Amino acid sequence: MKEYQTITEISGPLVFAEVDEPVGYDEIVEIETPNGETKRGQILESSDGLVAIQVFEGTTGIDKNASVRFLGETLKMPVTEDLLGRVLDGSGQPIDGGPDIVPDDRHDIVGEAINPFSREYPEEFIQSGVSAIDGMNTLVRGQKLPIFSASGLPHNNLALQIARQATVPEDDESEDDSSEFAVIFGAMGITAEEANEFMEDFERTGALERSVVFMNLADDPAVERTVTPRMALTTAEYLAFEKDYHVLVILTDMTNYCEALREIGAAREEVPGRRGYPGYMYTDLAQLYERAGRIEGREGSVTQIPILTMPGDDDTHPIPDLTGYITEGQIYIDRNLNSQGIEPPINPLPSLSRLMDDGIGEGLTREDHGDVSDQMFAAYAEGEDLRDLVNIVGREALSERDNTYLDFADRFEEEFLDQGFDTNRTIEETLEIGWDLLSMFPKTELNRIDEELIEQHYREDVGDEPAEEVAAD
Repeated sequence: MKEYQTITEISGPLVFAEVDEPVGYDEIVEIETPNGETKRGQILESSDGLVAIQVFEGTTGIDKNASVRFLGETLKMPVTEDLLGRVLDGSGQPIDGGPDIVPDDRHDIVGEAINPFSREYPEEFIQSGVSAIDGMNTLVRGQKLPIFSASGLPHNNLALQIARQATVPEDDESEDDSSEFAVIFGAMGITAEEANEFMEDFERTGALERSVVFMNLADDPAVERTVTPRMALTTAEYLAFEKDYHVLVILTDMTNYCEALREIGAAREEVPGRRGYPGYMYTDLAQLYERAGRIEGREGSVTQIPILTMPGDDDTHPIPDLTGYITEGQIYIDRNLNSQGIEPPINPLPSLSRLMDDGIGEGLTREDHGDVSDQMFAAYAEGEDLRDLVNIVGREALSERDNTYLDFADRFEEEFLDQGFDTNRTIEETLEIGWDLLSMFPKTELNRIDEELIEQHYREDVGDEPAEEVAAD
């Protein structure tokens, strides 16, 4: 292992050094500052006689007298089942005051691409306990389903709710099956206040026992954010494909991750792409998102819920735009619903789960799930259109049928969408509330539901009683 004192330039999070032998891409570097501090970095670019190193801990204290050592290996994550219940920083070091990690193995954080031939198609239901997701945009094992939010909206509360409530219902028959579901929570660029809220909730609800938390704060080096999701996903792959866990990976906030990519690209003086982001950002995001999935012959699965805040509420911004191309749908957090006090403020109309049809139905949830979802979607969409008409002609000018759709839209938001961040609904409870709301209409209006299902579930004379109370009865 050679040691160099040939640093030629320091630019933002990057250090440039001269070398006299080939150095591998992504190789790990140790930089010892003149005051004896050791910092870790990674090779970003390697050419004849010169390397570019991104420093995880920031370049403060590094000058041209610092020593550079190339370790001859890529960055690896120490993995073990004992990581469950631990809190780590963005580069995988424990910050919870617990003992050092004694790994069973060390895995490369870049991961290995899943052979398309070996992928199993995702079609098994994951219950989040949130009606707007379970009932209208169902999440299935092995899926990547992002949450599109914006600044000031409660996406963190939704992330915590999913983290503590998510289960695999089919495994509930056995007392031991709950241990087969794990949550990997990767936070990038969050504030200290947000970090404290996350940890208080994890500890209060006991969700930490089945979770591994990676925490990169806003005042941590931006370069570390490029490592955090890879550390989280490497841990998820180990638990899923070697220990047979069903793993849910929640990554927040992907916007901060992409901002770190832009910062590094600017320091490298790369030719920028759209809005200053690197031209390779699509490829970089795909490398992360495509690590979700199931492998034939393996019991475990990796499911991803990346969360991103759309700058300026703009879903055509490069980050949500590229994410939408790669992933299988999106969940929209709506600012108008949030201003009405609806929790969680998920708007089902622009939301989509492309794998929902394969994860619901007889043997997976209930045979009426798809029909109820389709009918509620159509009814709510018509109610939303009629709200615009009411602003022009007034409600008195509408027919009795139209007024029923307006009433449905109001009750749908108040009773189906608005459940609070502490309420955990089973899929049966969600569908029962759906039937109580749909029973506001005459049977002739339920044209998206099979007649046998209508005869089985339709409620006669529901009236104006709140759907949750009817379901409870």
